[in-house]
Order: sequence, then C-alpha cells, then structure tokens
Amino acid sequence: MKVIPTTIPDILIIEPKVFGDERGFFFESFNRRQFAELTKRDVDFVQDNHSRSMKNVLRGLHYQIQQPQGKLVRVVQGAVFDVAVDIRRSSPTFGQHVALELSAENKRMLWIPEGFAHGFVVISDTAEFLYKTTNYWAPEFERSIAWNDPAIGIQWPIQGEPVLSAKDLQAKPFSEEEFLA
Repeated sequence: MKVIPTTIPDILIIEPKVFGDERGFFFESFNRRQFAELTKRDVDFVQDNHSRSMKNVLRGLHYQIQQPQGKLVRVVQGAVFDVAVDIRRSSPTFGQHVALELSAENKRMLWIPEGFAHGFVVISDTAEFLYKTTNYWAPEFERSIAWNDPAIGIQWPIQGEPVLSAKDLQAKPFSEEEFLA
C-alpha cells in the first residue's frame, strides 16, 4: 500500500498494491495493521456501506454533528468525483476541501477522518461506491451542506443540475451549518 498526502494533511489517498495477470487482479483493500502504520491511526470500522448511483447523482455533503464518522471510501464499478470538506472549527484548514476522482480503474481509496463533510458525484454512467465507517449512522445527527455553496468553491465536473435527494435539496449553506469544535 502507498499513501499519498493531500493539501489537507489528515486526508490521505491510499493506493493498494495490485497483483494482476491475464486472469484478472487481486489486492488487499484493507489491512488494519498496515492501515495503522501508514496513517498513524488504529481505527475500528463498525459499518460497511455500499451504494449504486447513476450519472450526475450527487450525494452530500454529509456529516454527523455527534457520533462523527471517519470513512475509508472507494469505487468498485465506474467513477466518481469525491470531495471532503474540513468542518473542524479549530482546524487551520477549516472550510477547505480535497477533491479527486476515485474509480474502479484507478483503485484509489480515500481516508477521510472524523470532522469532515463528505460527498461525491457520479461521473460514469453508473458507479458502485463502498465505504467503511468508524461510527454508526445516526440520522438524528446528520447534516448536509449545500453542494454548490460558493463559500466552499467546489468545482464539480458536471454540466447542468445534478440529481439530488430530498435531503440534499434542503441542505444549508456552509455559513448556516452546525460544526464540530
């Protein structure tokens, strides 16, 4: 496994070592010991999630004000433009974001620790997205930041309007949200 730092030091791109030949490929998508060595965090993942979405479906930017979740995310089919926004008020990178393409082809994973809002938009015809979380989903604590808030300035690679859930249509601007200390 190889770890690539991002502009926000706590968010890490993880590239697995892929073994391939004419039969296909194999890679270890998670190894707790190696993850701890590379990230300097011994995490306990408690929930795995799997979503499938069509092109231009945008999910996010989601977070929980209590029971925050760290996430290890990856795509197993298709491609997404993935975004993490720092919502830790005490952080020097508060309000900044990291964005990159995750795909079945590049096999990259993104480690997003607690204290970040997360979202993605599907840029292929369909995409299947997997993520491990360090805390359980708690809908009563979930919040959504408006995907297109100019205060964050995410350059989403979409034309026209994305397909949003009812929850994401109600998302608040960054300046009106509750955040972590």
